This record gives sequence, C-alpha cells and structure tokens, in this order.
Amino acid sequence: MQFHHHGYVSGDPRVQPAAGVGIDREDDLPDRVDVLIVGTGPAGMIAAAQLSQFAGINTRIVERRPGRLAIGQADGIQARSVETFQAFGFAERIIAEAYRITQMAFWKPDPQDPSRIVRTARAEDDPSGISEFPHLIVNQARVLDYFAEVMANSPTRMRPDYGLEFRSLRVDDDGEYPVAVTLAHTSGARQGDLRTVHAKYVVGADGARSAVRDSIGCIPQGDKAFHAWGVMDALAVTDFPDIRTKCAIQSGGGGNILLIPREGGYLFRMYVDLGEVPEDDNGKIRNTGIEQIIAQANEILQPYTLDVRNVAWHSVYEVGHRVADRFDDVPPEAVGMRQPRVFITGDACHTHSAKAGQGMNVSMQDGFNIAWKLAHVLEGRSPETLLATYNSERQVIAQNLIDFDKQWSNMMAKRPEDFDSPSELEDFYVKTAEFPAGFMTQYAPSIIVAESNHQHLAPGFPLGKRFKSAPVVRVADGNPVHLGHHHRADGRWRIYAFAAAQGTAALDEWADWLVTAPESPVIAYTPKDSDIDSVFDVKVVYQQDHTQVDLATVPTTFLPRVGPLHLVDYEKVYAAQPGSDIFEERQIDRSGVIVVVRPDQYVGHVVPLTATAELADFFANIFIPQHTTCLSKDHA
Repeated sequence: MQFHHHGYVSGDPRVQPAAGVGIDREDDLPDRVDVLIVGTGPAGMIAAAQLSQFAGINTRIVERRPGRLAIGQADGIQARSVETFQAFGFAERIIAEAYRITQMAFWKPDPQDPSRIVRTARAEDDPSGISEFPHLIVNQARVLDYFAEVMANSPTRMRPDYGLEFRSLRVDDDGEYPVAVTLAHTSGARQGDLRTVHAKYVVGADGARSAVRDSIGCIPQGDKAFHAWGVMDALAVTDFPDIRTKCAIQSGGGGNILLIPREGGYLFRMYVDLGEVPEDDNGKIRNTGIEQIIAQANEILQPYTLDVRNVAWHSVYEVGHRVADRFDDVPPEAVGMRQPRVFITGDACHTHSAKAGQGMNVSMQDGFNIAWKLAHVLEGRSPETLLATYNSERQVIAQNLIDFDKQWSNMMAKRPEDFDSPSELEDFYVKTAEFPAGFMTQYAPSIIVAESNHQHLAPGFPLGKRFKSAPVVRVADGNPVHLGHHHRADGRWRIYAFAAAQGTAALDEWADWLVTAPESPVIAYTPKDSDIDSVFDVKVVYQQDHTQVDLATVPTTFLPRVGPLHLVDYEKVYAAQPGSDIFEERQIDRSGVIVVVRPDQYVGHVVPLTATAELADFFANIFIPQHTTCLSKDHA
C-alpha cells in the first residue's frame, strides 16, 4: 500500500483526505446529483464505492430500509470477486473472517440400502489453480459493510441515504440534470413525504422487483422451472459427518440438499428440495413453514439426523430464469441515436437460482463495469458513447449465467436414477469450475476491447478476459508480489510493458515515445496539473533476475515523480520471479509485449513494443484529448 506521497501520514492510510464534494458533505440528499444509485445491494454498493473515489463527482446512493442490512440472503463469494475485493483494499480482511471452500463432497443413495445416503466422491474446488484467491462463504451484509467502509474513507466521504424509496423517474431530452427521480421517505418524521431529485445519470440496483427497471420499460424475459426449494441458515447438532464441507446430497427416496457451511465455524446453509410445483400453485408453496423444511431435510439425510437449535433466516423460492431485454433506457429503435441515462444492475437485470452462487458475484461485476465508465464520462475523460458498452457487455454475460444456472439447477433437482452415469453431477462440477469461479467472462471486441490480431504474443492474457495475475519481484526492494494486486479500483488504466529478453533499445524507444510524443495516450489524455500516472499506471516487467536490473538504467517513464513533492514512485519496476516466470506462465513473447488492462481488470489490448501507432489509435476511440501537458512531463 502506497502513501506519504502527499506528505507524512500518521493515521490510518486507508482514510483518504476529504476532497471535492467530500468537504462539508451535505447531510441531506441534495436536489441535484451527478449519479443517483437506487439500492444498497452488492451491485449498488460496489458502484458507489468505485464512484466515491472521484472527488469531483457527486454520487448518492438511496435505500428504502432505515439502516444497514443485518442478514443477507447471498453468501457465496467466487475467486473473481475476491480479486475485485483486492482492488478495493479489503480482500485480506474478508478472507480472514470467511469460510473457505476447498472441496465438495457428493452423497448418494447406498447401493446396498437406498434408504440411506453414503459419500461417493470428493472434488477439489480449484484443481487447476485458476486463481491465487480462494472461494469463500460470507454473509452478504458483511460484504456491504466493507464497501460502506471504502465509501466512508474515500475523498467524497460517501454514505448511503437510508429511508428513501424510489417511486418513479422521467428522462427529459435536454438539460444538465435530465433525469427527474421521485422518492418517498419511508421512516422518521417525514415518512410518506415525496421529493424530487434531478440527476445526470441513474443506476437502478433495486433488486428482482426493480421499480427502476419498470420505469424505463425493460422487460424480464425467461421462464420458471416449477421446482421449489426451502433455504435456511441454521445452527444445529447433527451426526452428519460432512456438516462443515460443501455437499451435494441426493437421497434414494427423492429430494436433494445443497449444503453450504457458513463463516464462524457453526452456521450452515441448506437448500432443501421441496419438489415439483404445479403450474396452478399460485405461490402457495411459498407458505411452507420452517418445520416442514427441517423435516424434509431429515428425511433426505437418513440415516443421519439434524437437530436444529436456531434458524437465523429461512425462505422458500421457486427457481426462475429471467434476463431483462436491455440494461439501459435506450429502446432498440433509438440505439445509436441517443446515449443512455438510466442503467439497471444485478437482480434488476437477471434472476436465477441461488445454488450456483452467482447472484451477488455477477451483480458486483455489473456495478463495477458501469461505475468506472460513468466516472470517465463525468470527469470529461471519455465521450458518452462509452456508456453504451455497459449494455452490450453485461447483457451477454447475464445470458451466459442463465444458461449455466439452468444446467446446474436442473442437475441438482434430478433423482439419482435419472443421471446418465453415476458420476455425472461431480463430473459437471469439475468440468465447469471456471464458470462458477467467475473467470469465463470474456467481452467481445469493442471500443474498449481490441481485436485479437496480436493475441499470439501473450496467449495467457486473453483479450476481453480478466487480467490473470502472476508472481513477480519488485526490483527496488526485492519483495515478491503479485503483479495484479496493485491494480486498485481507482479508475486508472494499466499499461504493462514486458521487456525484451536481449537489449533494451525497443523498450527505451517505447518508454520515450510514451512521455514525449503528442499522440501518446499519457501526453494526450492526462489533464493539466495532474500526476503523470493519474490516468495511466505504467509498469515494466523485466525477464532477468531482479538483481540484474539496475534502476539507474531503467527509463524514467517507469520511475515517475508524483504528488506535490514530486517523489519517485519505485513500485512500477518488476522482474520475473525465479521458479515462477511470468513470461513462461502467461506465454509472453520474449521479444517484448505491451498489455493494456481496463480499470475493471479486463484485458483491453495486446500489442508489440513497436506498435505505438496502433496503441495510440486504440485509446483515441476511448478518450477525449485534454490538449494539455501533465504535471510531471519533466519527471526525470
């Protein structure tokens, strides 16, 4: 973690100095805001946490509840989400309190006595080592708490405005604040009072029954599976030996359980199969009581018993799979004719079963995706056309999620005798591990993802997929670090220069171009009086051992002077780690490669060191020229 570059810091370095709208922040929701986020679920809170980093952007997030969420329904945290938490600075702390999934056990009817269940297999959760981060289980409420802390410690000192419910909105054709939002107070002395807030943009993160979605005419499309599950977070005494292991349990008498141990050492969650639901049920299955859910669980677990002592939360739901026809307020006939002003995220866009553990995780990536793009536009970095990429990128991902969840939820509901092979369920779990871990997302070519003309130079960094970190050694101090762990959620693009094996001429020429050529993205798009790395965080990785890299010969492009004191940043120069060579692990061409990574950690471009014109053309489609020179152009 870097600090002191603006002067000595004696307190908690996570608390940034208040700046911009964070100075004398208004307690009451103002009449005009840049971005209004509706809903403090995972999608809304990560969007707010990202936008809170931009001191000049007035973002507010409203919630109809009177205060923080106490008990969350979501709990599964895939490794991709933990990578994202690292970007926001709280991965280590949440890992420490969470339950870590390392394996999954499969229980099936005993062939000798089908009335009893027996363990038939164990599957490793991440057999291929897809991420250095673990698969976690932790209460959704704690995830929201961490994002709230990020917001509170940000320059804007953001915090949720509780007790305000969204009622309606209207989008005008013009004006600086074209979205008029009607809100209602839900608690306190002003309960029932209506008020109007005008915003430049609105993000609807208000759940599966989203009123924001309805207000812009988006239509959820999909179907129901007509199958019900009871779910409970419980504390119990049991003789079932795998109560602290994730399990898929299939009984001989019909009915299945998905068991998820929870954080804290005692709590667990059970999804209990309640069977088929008649089409004319009209929601009656949802009245199933907790006693019946517990009884059904005991029936499935035979010969084991479950003595439930306390239920923290329970519910009954029918599996449904729906995706909104669009994720913003631009109807199909107006695409390309006007830019979006209202966006929907999370459950407002896509609903599915809870058993694949995807809801909170995919929702957070929705919020992360739209937030940095809004920041780029509102800060004047990028044209409004950037915002159209939110719908085009995230709707495809949501449909992929629905397709996967249909397969997984259908398999979880099948009777053992209906499988084609005895190991079909565990085989599917292992074969598809990359998807539930969150790493199958791959964005198609667009203005922010280049075509794959040079993909062969770095096959280990697929275009449109998340930047897969790898160990390197920091040259200045010899510390082994993960390269991607310094990719903070600060809205900056990362440009990684992987140096050639022999000689430094190509690297030196590229580095000089980056800080001198008018067409260089650093020169063209870094605002006046800003640090040279305020928009682009440029790093170099050498192939030789770190002891063979002389900092005195490293181009000053990679040793920029930053902050009001113009101090040298030494954390941009790295070398391959012996025994775990990033060039080998990510198949990086040893003649030298540039890898461009977006603010949300997805690879945007791969080019050779010599392709400066191509790199300039890529960024020319994304950024608005600043026509100024940055603070540290003479940073040598």
